[in-house]
Amino acid sequence: MLSRRGFLKAAAATAPLLISARAFGRKGPGANDVVNVGLIGLGGRCRDIVDTCFHIPQMRVVAICDCFKPRVAAFMGRKREGDTWNAYTDFREMIERENLDGVMVETTTHARAWVACHAMAMGMDVYIEKPMSLTIAEGREMVACARRHKRVTQVGTQQRSMPLNNWASDLVKNGALGKVAYVLAPDFVGPFTWTPLPAEELPPGGDENWWDIWTNQAELRPYHSEIHKGWAKWRDYDGGGISFGVTGWGAHSYDQINRGLGTDETGPVEVVLEEAVQDLPTGAFDEREISEDETGAAYYGMCKGTVGPRAKVRMKYANGSELRLHLDGDRGPGLGCIFVGENGKIEINRDKISADPKELIEAPDRPAPLTVPETQPHIENWLDCMRTRDRCTADIEYGQRSSTLCYLVNIARDIGRVGEPLRWDPDKERFTNCDEANALLDYPRRAGYELPSRKKSRGRQEG
Repeated sequence: MLSRRGFLKAAAATAPLLISARAFGRKGPGANDVVNVGLIGLGGRCRDIVDTCFHIPQMRVVAICDCFKPRVAAFMGRKREGDTWNAYTDFREMIERENLDGVMVETTTHARAWVACHAMAMGMDVYIEKPMSLTIAEGREMVACARRHKRVTQVGTQQRSMPLNNWASDLVKNGALGKVAYVLAPDFVGPFTWTPLPAEELPPGGDENWWDIWTNQAELRPYHSEIHKGWAKWRDYDGGGISFGVTGWGAHSYDQINRGLGTDETGPVEVVLEEAVQDLPTGAFDEREISEDETGAAYYGMCKGTVGPRAKVRMKYANGSELRLHLDGDRGPGLGCIFVGENGKIEINRDKISADPKELIEAPDRPAPLTVPETQPHIENWLDCMRTRDRCTADIEYGQRSSTLCYLVNIARDIGRVGEPLRWDPDKERFTNCDEANALLDYPRRAGYELPSRKKSRGRQEG
């Protein structure tokens, strides 16, 4: 059988490889260049992303990749007339062969760090879907990889590129509320633990080893569609990636908190589980009149019917401000938060805000809501920074800090010490009083799926 390296050499004999700008010493696309992008991971989120890309004339999708071949074939049907896409099942081959300036990593969460780090090591600027990592330690290695290879990174928390969100965040950060006493945000649903089920037949059409590649760092379990298609529910593949989940919606909400508090590169110093974890519905969903000031009303219906592990968590920052993760899915801003300070409160959700008193947000410079797809300005910011080499609005360090809040919630719930403060050092990213919690900062990686900077596994051991 021809090896992958042998395949590339044989292909080179008949067709010249496309050479990227970096091969000629350039760090990224020029000011007037159209940016060539490859898409990796062709699931539902990527379908949304590519539709948005069609609205951006300064970028061109030139290649697509997914480890499951039938998904690649189906995605080719999304091309517009005149598009030329090359299709791959190995993203490394795609990067080697194509003239790419960057890649958009839209894979499952558990494969995201492996793909993103190898892509960065191969010279790619990366747009990374949220949450950007499966663990806190993995996320820190992703940041280190980006800095080592001088890559431009954008994490998919698109609220950071919404003018209205940033304007309101700056009000909070610049003192419109006075000292912020506390921030209210949702009590999101956590991940479930996979219980073995009888194996199912692999779906037809995939390469021989596609399930091994899809499984990536996680334990290689027999194929089951509940894993393949429902991966966001299970803790070995995500941290609660469903609607109203800790890493699904929480990555957005907690990033909004960091933006408003000015804690983009730090974190809390204390985490407290306030009650025992129970499988609970996301809210009462009683019949009531919805106030016009409830910025999350459009999302309430998405949470209805969801039941999962929940428990209120409280965090404290060094300046005394508290983060209270208490809200239900039918109350408040599911994708944002409420800042409460000396002068009132400001609620910030996705491209929508409210305040009490209302005068806090009544100003002539208040931006209007977006008139383009909500992710478009975020992708455009990534493209602009690829040219300037500046940090993106949702740089990988900021993504690390918002993902960390998600995983601190999960760890506090897993440890289960109700009322007992877990002391967190946001600089060293470790607990100072709980070795059991520190053991959950990282997962072991299966051989063959190590990150470029990591040679052996550390952290939690499977029981």
